[in-house]
Amino acid sequence: MALLRRGPVCRSCLLAHAQGVAPVQRRNISTGWLRKTAEAKVQWDQRAEEIKAGKRPDFWDMLEERGYVKDTAGTRETIRELMRTKRIGAYVGVDPTASSMHVGHLLPLMPLFWMYMHGYGAFTLLGGSTVKIGDPTDRLKDRAPISKADLAMNVTKMHFQMKKLWANVELQARKYGYEKEWAWKRGLVNNNTWWNSVPMLEVLRRVGKFMRIGPMLSRDTVKRKMTEGDGVSFAEFSYPIMQGWDWWMLYSKNKVQMQIGGSDQYGNIVTGIDIVKAARDSEPAPEKRMPADGPLDDPVGFTVPLLTDSSGAKFGKSAGNAVWLDQFMTTTFDLYGYFVRRPDADVENLLRLFTFMPMESIQKVMAEQMADPSKRVAQHRLAYEVVALVHGEDAATEAQKQHRMMFSKGGPAIPLVAREPGEEYAAPSGRPTTPNNAPRIDMILPESLIMGKSIGRIMFAAGLAESATAGHRLAEQQAAYVGGLPGRGPGKGEAMDPSQLTWNPVKLWFPQETLKYLIDGKLLILRKGKHNVRVIEMVSDEEYKKSGQQYPGQPYTGRLRALRDHVQALKAGKTTPQEVREALQQGEEEDDDTGLKFPKEKSAMETRLETQLEQLLKEAESSDTKPDTSS
Repeated sequence: MALLRRGPVCRSCLLAHAQGVAPVQRRNISTGWLRKTAEAKVQWDQRAEEIKAGKRPDFWDMLEERGYVKDTAGTRETIRELMRTKRIGAYVGVDPTASSMHVGHLLPLMPLFWMYMHGYGAFTLLGGSTVKIGDPTDRLKDRAPISKADLAMNVTKMHFQMKKLWANVELQARKYGYEKEWAWKRGLVNNNTWWNSVPMLEVLRRVGKFMRIGPMLSRDTVKRKMTEGDGVSFAEFSYPIMQGWDWWMLYSKNKVQMQIGGSDQYGNIVTGIDIVKAARDSEPAPEKRMPADGPLDDPVGFTVPLLTDSSGAKFGKSAGNAVWLDQFMTTTFDLYGYFVRRPDADVENLLRLFTFMPMESIQKVMAEQMADPSKRVAQHRLAYEVVALVHGEDAATEAQKQHRMMFSKGGPAIPLVAREPGEEYAAPSGRPTTPNNAPRIDMILPESLIMGKSIGRIMFAAGLAESATAGHRLAEQQAAYVGGLPGRGPGKGEAMDPSQLTWNPVKLWFPQETLKYLIDGKLLILRKGKHNVRVIEMVSDEEYKKSGQQYPGQPYTGRLRALRDHVQALKAGKTTPQEVREALQQGEEEDDDTGLKFPKEKSAMETRLETQLEQLLKEAESSDTKPDTSS
C-alpha cells in the first residue's frame, strides 16, 4: 500500500514489490536525444566519405603533420581508418605527484584538445588512486610515499587546473573558428571513482589471468630498475594493470578507444590494450559484451615525442626546476619569458605543437621571423598563444605588454606590478570569479584560528567572506562548502578522502568540531561558488608569525588597531591628514564577489575612535590652510 500511495506505478515495479525484489531503475531516453544521436551519426558518416574522396583533410594526417605522433600501438593505417569512420574517444592520464602540472604535461594534452575541437570524445583522467602506487617507468628508485595532506592538496589544485585548461580550450576553439556541436564531448574524471569500489578479486578474475609475467619483465625500464635500481615492488608491478583497468572503465562507459601518453608511456599503453581486450572478452553477461569483430573495434594508442631544446635539455625544465602551469609557482610573466627565450631553431616546431594556429599562419609568422630575427616575432607569438591557453587572453596580453616594455630597445624599463600582502587571495572586484581570475588556492593559517574560532571567522580569514558576520551568514545559508564526506550533520562530518573531491555544505558548528574536517590533522579545504577554493594548511602560531603574513580579522591588526595607530600618529605629528585619509580609503571593505550586500556593523569603540580621528583630521587640515602671517 505504501508503494501505491506514492502515485501511479508500472506493472514491473508492482510485481517486483510483491516478490520482495527491488525494482530495476530505468533511465528514460527522450526521442529528442535519439534524433540528435542519429543526426550526428549521419553527419559523421558524410564526413568519412568526404575524407575518403579527398574533399576534406584526414585528421590523423594533421596530427602527424604537426609532429604529435612518435610511436603507435596499432598500425598507423588502422588508426587512420578508425578515426575516419568512428567518433571514438581518447584520454590522457596525469598522476597528481605535484601540486601543479608543468609545461611537459601540455604536449600529450594538445592532440587531445585538437580531437575535441574536431568532434571526438576527449577525457582527462586524474590518477587519485594510481598516484598512491607510483609509476616506476624510467625510475631507478621507488617514489617517496605521498602524505594524505599532500595528496589532498595536489588533487584539489590539479583538478581545478584541468578545469581551467578546458575552459580556455573552449575559448581557443571559438577563436580559431571551431563551432561547438551537440555531439562534442569532454570530461574530467578521477580513477578513485572506481578504485574505491571495485574488488581486487574482480580485476584479477577478469584480466589478471590473461597477463603474462614474461613480457612485463622484458621491458627495458623494468630490467634497469631490477639490475641498476632498488628492484620492482609488487605494487609497482601492478601499476600497468591499474592503468589498463582505468582505460577499460573509460572504454566501457564512454567509448574511449584511444590512449595518448608521453614518450615514456608506450609500454603501459601496450599493456593497457591487452587488459582492455581481456576485460572485454571476459564479460560474463552476454548482453553487456562490447563488439570485437575486427581491428576497428580494438583499443589503440600513441605517444608524443620527447622534447628537448637545441642544447639537449629536457623541455619544460629550467635550471633543474619545472616550468609550472600554476601562476603562483611560475608567474605568467616568467612563463611568457620562457617561450620567448626559445632558440630560433626550435620555435617553428613549438608553434606546431603548442598552438592551435593553422599551418598557413605559422608559415607567415616564420617568414616574418626570417626577415628580421632580432624582433623575435615567432617567439612572442608562441609565448602569447601558450599563456592564453594556460591562463587566458587577458593574462597573455598583459604579459606580452610587460615584456615588450621592459626588453624592447628604447622602451622604458617598467617594474612588474607588485602584489599587496594577501592580494592573491582576493576575489576579483565587481566581476564574477572565473577559472582565469580565480584567487590563489593554497594558503597557511595559524592553529589558534582554525581550532579556536568559528567557521565564519575562518572563511573571513581565508578571503571567502568580507567579514566574520558575512562568513556566519554564508554558513547559515549553506552557501559555502567544506571538503568532507557528504550526508553528515554540522560538526559530525568526516575529512575528505584525499584522493578525490567531495563537498559538504558548511554549517555553523562549535570551533573545536573543525578538527573533524582536517585531512591528516592539518589541511582544511573550503569552497565558495564554482572556482573560489582554499586549501588551508594549519601551522603553529609561531610558524605563522615567522612567515610575516597577516590574515583579515587577525587580532591586533584590524580596523580598531588601525584607528588607534592613526590617532596616535596624528597627535605625535608622524603623519599627514592626506596619508591618513588615503590609508582609510584603501582599508574600506568591498562587497563580496557573490554580489550580496551585508551591513557593516560598528562597535561603540569603533564609532568613538572614528569621531576622534575625524576631529583630529579637521583640526590638522584647518591649521594647514591658515595663511602664514609670521612675516
